[in-house]
Order: sequence, then C-alpha cells, then structure tokens
Amino acid sequence: MTDNLIWITLLVKLGVVASVASVLARVSTFRRLFFAERRSNRQTLALLAFFLVPLSLGVWLRFRVPNFQAADISFETVILLGLLIGPGWAMLSGAVLSIPAVLHREFLALPFDVILGLVAGLIGRFVEKEEIWSFTPFIDLSLYRWVRRNLIKPRIDRQFLLLVLIAVMEMARDWIARAFPHRLFALLASNLWLQALVWLCAPISVGVAIKVWNALRVEMSLEEQKRLLLEARLDALQRQINPHFLFNTLNSVASLVRSQPEMARQMTVKLANILRALLKDHDAYVPLRDELKFTDDYIDIEVVRFGADKLRIEKDIDPRTLEVLVPSILLQPLIENSIKHGLEPRIHGGTVTLRSRLEGDRISIEVSDDGVGMAGRPESAIRRTASGIGMKNVQERLEVLYGNQASFNVVSNPGRGTSVSIEIPANQSDARQ
Repeated sequence: MTDNLIWITLLVKLGVVASVASVLARVSTFRRLFFAERRSNRQTLALLAFFLVPLSLGVWLRFRVPNFQAADISFETVILLGLLIGPGWAMLSGAVLSIPAVLHREFLALPFDVILGLVAGLIGRFVEKEEIWSFTPFIDLSLYRWVRRNLIKPRIDRQFLLLVLIAVMEMARDWIARAFPHRLFALLASNLWLQALVWLCAPISVGVAIKVWNALRVEMSLEEQKRLLLEARLDALQRQINPHFLFNTLNSVASLVRSQPEMARQMTVKLANILRALLKDHDAYVPLRDELKFTDDYIDIEVVRFGADKLRIEKDIDPRTLEVLVPSILLQPLIENSIKHGLEPRIHGGTVTLRSRLEGDRISIEVSDDGVGMAGRPESAIRRTASGIGMKNVQERLEVLYGNQASFNVVSNPGRGTSVSIEIPANQSDARQ
C-alpha cells in the first residue's frame, strides 16, 4: 500500500469510527444495553451483536473491495470492548472478528485479537470507569504544567498511560505484520513519520468513539435527573394536604366522641383512609372510578362537619369516563377549594357538583359550586382563592403530566358560584396495563 493511500485510509477510518459510534448511539436497544449498570449474559451477547455483526462484515469487506482498508476497525473495536465491557467478552469478540481474516489465511489474527482483548480488558480493570469515559488522545501539551502538577502531587497519569498503551499495542501489531507478512493485517508505511501517525490513529479512533458515547451518556444522565426531579416534584404535590382540613376534622372527631361515638369512629376511619392514600406510593394515574372513591371519604367528612343541610353533593358522571385514567388525588383539592372559599362564607351553605364527559379522545371534568363566587370579595381573598395551594397544586401537576395538552379554566360569577373545568387526553386504564 502506498503512503498516499495510507493517508486516505487513516482519514476514512476516523470517519468510519465516528459514523459507526453515532449510528449505534441512535438505536434505543443499544443504548439500553450499553449503559445498563448490570447485564445478564444474554443481554451482553445481544449487545456484542451490535458490534460483531456489522464489523465482521467490515473485515470481510477489506478483502472484497480493493484498497478499502478503512472498513476493518476490528483493532479499535476489541480495545473499546475490553475497556468498557471486560476482558472475557473482549476476547470472545476478538475471536469472532478474526474469523474473516483467518478464512483469508491471516492466521495470526485470531491469537492477536484474543490477546488484544485480554490486555485491553485488564487495562479497563486497572483504570477507573470515569477516566475511561473522559479519555482523550489530546493530552495536556504544556510540559511545564504537566511536570509542575506531578511534582506537587506525584501520581500515575492514567489518561497518558492509556494513550501510550493503545499506541504500543498498535506498534506490536505493526511489528508482527512486518515479521510475518500476510499473516496479520496492519497499515505499514515506508517512512517513520507516517508510521507514527498510524500508531497515533488507533488511540484517536478509540477516543472518538468514547467521546460520542460519553456525550450520549451525559445526555441520558441529565434526562434521568430531570425525570427524577419531576417525579419528586409530582410526589410532593400529591402528598400535600391542607393542615386546616386536618385540624378541623380532628376537632370534629373530638366533639363527637361522647355524643356520637359511632360517627366519630366512622370519621376517624375515613380520615385514616385519606392519609393512607396520600402517604402510600401510588401511580401518577388512576381510573376516575378510584379517584371518585377517594373523594367520597373526604366529602363524607366535610358533610359531617358542615351538616347535611348545609353541604350537598351532586354527581353527573358519564359512565364511559369511569375507566379513563386521570391524575391521582386530582379532585380533592378542587372540592376543598369550592367548600372553603365558595360555600363556607354562605350562611345557608350550598351544593358542590361533579361532572365528567367524554368528548372524542379527551375527557372533561368539572367541579362547580353555587357559592359566593370570587368577584365582590376583598382583592387579597381573590388572589388567595385563585392561586392558593389547591388551585396551584392542580395546575402544576397538569403541567408536569400533560404539558400543553391539558387545559385548566376557572369561571366565577358573583353570588352565583365558581366552576373549575379540566380537559385532558383520555387514556383507558386497560390500554395501559
């Protein structure tokens, strides 16, 4: 092979490595297997298939297409697998990748690739994972800064060591290829400076693949942190309970203990059911049927507190909506808001109405009351009602769960009451199981 062709081969090889790494990074199954903290043997074999099937074809392509030596990146692949997966799997991969070469009488390819996988795997065991992920062939070129840093605190520069070891393994391959022509593939240049570029191309190729995958790893880590943050935020919203409701309920129980002990017991049980539902780990979504059962306990307590003559509950529920999934603990804050800010200020109380409708692929839920409404009340009370913990809780959760696919509207008429309506996508519970 001429020196000009070696030049071209080195440039094309870098492109091939970057392309293969990028294509693999786009496959969701590869990402799931490659970045898994633990893998079974079956999963590891499935992961290796992503490398071995196309790259073995690349080794075979080197023999079939004249002067297309860049298709063979088995050397870099074995090193990557040794560093990131382990010596045993890297040795197995080296043996598989060497099969096309052995079939074309390059008999030293098998033992060399197996030994290469062992050496790379042992290096991977010696070097910390984070140091492998941060590996770059472009080391600190300031000799003064490097000497000063190591004089202050002497240490083994594992980044530099990894660079040297990969280059040394490439040198060993070139030496064997020169000693035993046509028994092991290597790029052999006629002058030293070009051969030095061949030696340097190996760690650069390894570094390019690692950089591509590390960028994906960081992106996945950020997405996971964002997901955990949203889950923590959602969980905190779900577990909120108005302390005034708890305080008033306990006072009501205390007042009923002597005069109506059975009623006090029932209220205690219902309060326990509410607290249990708030504190337990539950799904973000529940069927509307279960959500209505949860609100029944809350409503029963409020009816006892206010009296059946002052607080009336009406339901207009579309049977088709009962199995539609809605955010858990969605209705209770809205009902509480209607009772506290709409009906409690009225001497004669009033009615809270729950409605649900299925409209195409969306469900509409409405909580309304015939209380005092918002207009005509002190400005501070209006702000507290519109943006208090109940309303804000529901709005934030809908934003977290649905984004701009959910709508939240409040309509209030002075002296006639307030209506809160929600529209969200309708997903059936049986479709999600």
